[in-house]
Amino acid sequence: MNRLATPAQLRASFLRWALFVVPAVVLLGYLSGTLAGSSGDNPWFQMLEKPATFPPPVTFGIVWTLLYAMMGFALAMICAAWGARYQLPAILAFCIQLALNLAWSPTFFAAHQITGALFILVLLDLAVLLTMVLFFKVRRAAGLLLIPYLLWVLFATLLNWQFLDLNPDADGATPSAAVQRFEI
Repeated sequence: MNRLATPAQLRASFLRWALFVVPAVVLLGYLSGTLAGSSGDNPWFQMLEKPATFPPPVTFGIVWTLLYAMMGFALAMICAAWGARYQLPAILAFCIQLALNLAWSPTFFAAHQITGALFILVLLDLAVLLTMVLFFKVRRAAGLLLIPYLLWVLFATLLNWQFLDLNPDADGATPSAAVQRFEI
């Protein structure tokens, strides 16, 4: 049997993909959140009643950075899997789920559409599941790297639903300019 590439060439291909894809995915996630104003300082978000399951705000930056990096490494594995049968569908599924992921922050934090954000998350749940299945068909390790992401997105769906349940009047609302912040 003839090999098209040596193991060293395959590792080099993965590293080249990883050096490009991992920072790109992390940067896109950062830009989506930052440009949408997705922080605890967002006036509209501050006025919302928080569910009991809402973790400390610092958790989100740490978790999302790790998840975006893991997503990037998983995608790099798929991109480096030359000739794999499901490579192109896996990459397309990844792009779709990433677009849904990046759309959530502007929908929730900038547009204040809690219901619309919940709809995006339900679609994202399904898209991540499909992406995982396709990644497993190409590279098992790539599929395994997406498991924490799927679990976090399912948790985010629960949180989004709880925010909607606790704050039905805030869905689509704009924050009042009269909000003042006092620190003691």
